[in-house]
Amino acid sequence: MKRLFIFLTIILLSTSLSAQEEQAVQLTAAGQVSEQTLWEQANAAYNSAEYAQAQSLYEAIAAKGLQSAPLYYNMANAYFKQDDLAHAILYYHRALRLAPADEDIRHNLEYAQQSTKDIIDEIPEFFLTTWMRSLRDVMGGNAWTILSLLLLVASLSMAIVYLLAQRLSVRKVGFYLMAVCGILFIVTTAFAMSARRVVMQQSEAVVMSSSVSIKSSPDRSSTELFVLHEGTTVETGDEVDGWIEIRIADGRKGWIELSRIEHI
Repeated sequence: MKRLFIFLTIILLSTSLSAQEEQAVQLTAAGQVSEQTLWEQANAAYNSAEYAQAQSLYEAIAAKGLQSAPLYYNMANAYFKQDDLAHAILYYHRALRLAPADEDIRHNLEYAQQSTKDIIDEIPEFFLTTWMRSLRDVMGGNAWTILSLLLLVASLSMAIVYLLAQRLSVRKVGFYLMAVCGILFIVTTAFAMSARRVVMQQSEAVVMSSSVSIKSSPDRSSTELFVLHEGTTVETGDEVDGWIEIRIADGRKGWIELSRIEHI
């Protein structure tokens, strides 16, 4: 009798666990369908020129904690169609961080930036820095990480060939390939780390106000240095009592109220 009771208890527990697992799977599937439905509805609204509705639906997807280049790109397009330049440039930047090699995102961002009121002459950059950044942006951080791991495996494989091969010519080939793969592994790892740092950093922001005065110190009564308008991208620094130090592309610095910008 005791064994029968234990057997029935085990069956009931197993049935309960199976039901819970099935319910969890159904809830997960329902969530996926919901997000996919929102995406389809947003795209349909955008194609029907209902840009405000499309923007609202895209934001509903983002509110679920989802991040992707296509999502941010579509959000930026919806904002741009509504002449909201600040939000359009903000989301183009966020999309480009996740997909630095996407030419459509880069083109739309440059086009939107041409519509800003502020004309800022950038400080010339050392050509090698520009070239290295362009090379890094050929792929995203995940792609560089995968490539670096493949090169590490290749380098270790060639090391084994070098150590175990009997023929001298094969050992030489193994040695040189090991060295080449090792160097490329270091380079691609550096690119992967740099790409990840760009995605994670909070050092750039977009001016969200239509017009804002840049002050000499974190105080509204301080001297006005210059004026910036919506959509201008700035580099951020220290924060003090609701103010943040910013620098623009021509090297000028100043202080702006933190509420007037949004970090990329």
